[in-house]
Amino acid sequence: MPSTDHILGVILAGGRSQRFGGGDKTLAEIDGRPILSRVIARFRPQVGRLILSVNGDAQRFAGFDIETITDGESPESGPLSGILAAMDWAREHDPGTRLIATVSGDVPFLPPDLVQRLDATRKEGVAIAESAGRRHPTIAIWPTTVRQSIADALARGARGVDRLATDLEAVAVSFPMGDSSGMEIDPFFNVNTRDDLETARFLADKSTEG
Repeated sequence: MPSTDHILGVILAGGRSQRFGGGDKTLAEIDGRPILSRVIARFRPQVGRLILSVNGDAQRFAGFDIETITDGESPESGPLSGILAAMDWAREHDPGTRLIATVSGDVPFLPPDLVQRLDATRKEGVAIAESAGRRHPTIAIWPTTVRQSIADALARGARGVDRLATDLEAVAVSFPMGDSSGMEIDPFFNVNTRDDLETARFLADKSTEG
């Protein structure tokens, strides 16, 4: 397996969980485990180093054995500010980083070959995940060479990750649906609402992958 030492994994967990009704949805439990624990377990083996990008008091994540950074000076700017903060953190703390692999913190069924497939397909640019014909721009690989493009977008007040990915001519990499006792599971199913949480619990209970 190729080395992943040059890939920094970043879990983006800086959202306000408004559709969830407040609180940290990443801490909600599925099959007795916080969603964040499931994301860490699936994502960590795929990258050289893993950090968590958050807003607010990072102490609430102290029990997860993961380095934590805040979303920089403009946390209200959404995931792009988290990606930029991760690039700046890597420049100071892990200068060997050449790629930033990002996932959101509410995707409990991440595929184990996510980073490998994105990296293999991206050529020298950005690659984003796609499933069932839908793009997931926060689940992506970003070469550190696009840092200035991200900073410029934020300076213009642009917050859309998908728009920037399009501007950067990102390659979309399609992932197949998973299987849970004969039912399909979107590998990038994300928990936005309380109903989504109940669906994720049901799918996890039926899944043989845990």
